[in-house]
Amino acid sequence: MTARVVLLGATGFTGRLTAEAMVRAGLAPVLAGRSVDALVALTGDLAGLGPMDAPPSWAVADASDPASVRALVHDPADVLVSTVGPFTRLGRAAVDAAVDQGCAYVDSTGEGPFIRAVFEDDGPRAERTGARLLTAFGYDYVPGNLAGALAIRAARAAGRVPTAVEVGYFVDGPAAMSSGTRASAAAIATDLPYALEGGQIVAGHGSVATFDVGGTSRDALPVGATEAFALARLDPGVRDVRTYLGWAGARTRAIHAASGAAAAAAQLPLAGDAIDSLAKRAADAPTGVGPARSEREHARTVAVARCLDGVGRHLSGSRVEGPSPYDLTADLLAWAAAMLLTGRNRGVGALGPADAFGLDPLVEGCAAMGLAPTAETT
Repeated sequence: MTARVVLLGATGFTGRLTAEAMVRAGLAPVLAGRSVDALVALTGDLAGLGPMDAPPSWAVADASDPASVRALVHDPADVLVSTVGPFTRLGRAAVDAAVDQGCAYVDSTGEGPFIRAVFEDDGPRAERTGARLLTAFGYDYVPGNLAGALAIRAARAAGRVPTAVEVGYFVDGPAAMSSGTRASAAAIATDLPYALEGGQIVAGHGSVATFDVGGTSRDALPVGATEAFALARLDPGVRDVRTYLGWAGARTRAIHAASGAAAAAAQLPLAGDAIDSLAKRAADAPTGVGPARSEREHARTVAVARCLDGVGRHLSGSRVEGPSPYDLTADLLAWAAAMLLTGRNRGVGALGPADAFGLDPLVEGCAAMGLAPTAETT
C-alpha cells in the first residue's frame, strides 16, 4: 500500500490552510474530519491547486472517537497530521494511533501540557514502535527552535560554551487569533508553564522576560514549549532553556499577574470548578473562524533567542522572521509531512525540529517558506 499523508481536522481554520499548503506542495492528502458535506466541499475547492494526477481525497473521522482515528493510518510509512485543538481534549487519539501504527505524526498544538505529555509519556512508547512524533510544528514552536539552534551554533563557533538559552516569540502587525487558538488558550488557562532548569523539566509560574527586538524592548510571558525538551539535545553544555510568548505587548505584566492568580484559584475546589467550566465553554465554542487573508498579510512572525553562560553573560543571539503565524504554521506542517513521507528525517520517538531533520535542512526548508535569520540580537 502506498504511504499517505492524512490531515485530521482538515475543515477547521488551521486545517484548511494546511490542506491548501499541502496541495500546493504537490502532496495528495487524505482530508479527515467529522462532516461529509464540509469534506466534499473542501476537496472540491482544492482540486485546482495541485497536480491533476494527485488530487486530495477525504475520509470521515472524529477526534473524540479513537477507533475512527486509528482507522486513518494503515502503514508505518504513513504521516498523520493533526490540527484538532484544543489538543488537551481532542489530541490524544491521533498520537495513540501514530504510536500504535509506528508511523509519523505532526501537529499544530501550542498547548504546553500536551507537548509535555508527548515528550515525556508518548516519546518512550514511540521509540519502541518506531513512531516519529513532531508536536508543536508550527508558529508554536518551530521559529524559536530555529533561532535557539542558530544561537547555540554561533556561540560554539566563537569558542564559547552556552549553558542557557532563552527564546521569545512575537508578532509584528495584527495579532488576531482564530477561534481554535482561543479555545486552546482557554483549555490551558490555569496550567503552570515549565522550563528546563539544571537539566530537569520544572513547572512554575515563572517571570516575565524582556527581549531586545530590533532595538525595542518587548516583554513576554513564560510558556511551556518544545524548546525545553529539544534544544538541550543539540549541545551537551545547555542545561537551562526558557521560552516566552510576547503577543500581549503592554498588557504582558498584567496578564502574567492575572494568570498567576487564576492558577492559584484553580487549586480551590469551588473556584477551580468555575474556571474549568469557563474553559470548557470556550473550548466547545464553534471553531473554523480566523483572521482574514488581508489581516494575515500584515502580520509577521518574529522569534529571538539568546545564549548565556553559567553566570548569565550574553554569548550570542539570533532572530528569525517570517510570514504570519497561521500561514507559517500551514507551510511548516506541509513541509514536515513531505519530509517525513520521503524519509528525510532521522530518529524515532518525540523529536524537536532540528534533531528530527538536522539544522541545515531545517534552515533550508524554513527559508523556502520565508522564515529566515535576520540581524543578530544583543
